[in-house]
Amino acid sequence: MISNRKTTRERGNRFRAQQRAKGLKLVQYWVPDVESAAFCAAAREQSLRVAAASQDAEDQAFIDSVAVIWDRMDDAYD
Repeated sequence: MISNRKTTRERGNRFRAQQRAKGLKLVQYWVPDVESAAFCAAAREQSLRVAAASQDAEDQAFIDSVAVIWDRMDDAYD
């Protein structure tokens, strides 16, 4: 029996062609693996340095000021 079903590759090619026709472009990114031991160790080291910084109040004020943007974005999706 001959199947009319498309292969995964054919469906993927069709989808990508449709997206390109909409003016979209496929972009792939390499991002840090936040579950790796090396990442966790580096994050911990950086957080300890921030905690020990002499300008901690000034640094925290800056973080709080830029965090407002993210809080507003979170509220927009709620």
